[in-house]
Amino acid sequence: MTQKNKKIGLFFGSFNPIHNGHLILASYMSQFTDLEGVWFVVSPQNPLKEKKGLLPDYHRLALVRLAIEDYLGFQVTDIEFKMPRPSYTIDTLARLSEKYPDHKFVLISGTDVFGQLNKWKNYEAILEQYGFYVYPRPGYDMGQYQSHPHVRLFQAPHMEISSSFIRKGIMSKKEMHFWMPEKVYQYIREMHFYEK
Repeated sequence: MTQKNKKIGLFFGSFNPIHNGHLILASYMSQFTDLEGVWFVVSPQNPLKEKKGLLPDYHRLALVRLAIEDYLGFQVTDIEFKMPRPSYTIDTLARLSEKYPDHKFVLISGTDVFGQLNKWKNYEAILEQYGFYVYPRPGYDMGQYQSHPHVRLFQAPHMEISSSFIRKGIMSKKEMHFWMPEKVYQYIREMHFYEK
């Protein structure tokens, strides 16, 4: 695949905070599929989630930058910070495609997404124009999208790590440094994030 048709996986999330589970999954997708890179798309506000408890955008972006700075195949984008809120995936994809016409984008998501996909704005267009690289989440399957030509399932390792678990651990004064990159943990400690 030439540079002109570079295939990039987009990993959307609030990353509140980013943790080793995110990085292992991104690494799997960049190493064990035909993707040539993974971009972390830090979302300012997911229209299907409450904003309560969300660190300010620029701090979550800084945490992702710290987490991936030593990995060539990873990038982070704040493109949604400059867009109307709440941000919708189809609008972000259109903006990225316009900005990077030489790239082909696909979404990286878990099987849990497909239970709510019909709630997404213009989800049919996302399926047809971009598609999904999917990893398994226990208790979820792809349902009607199982045989969709633009949906591919990869047996990425499942990590029982969640940002909410990490936030609760920090709030309870637990030692959480094995759950995320050291630089991320140090930033969180220095800034006293998630302690209250």
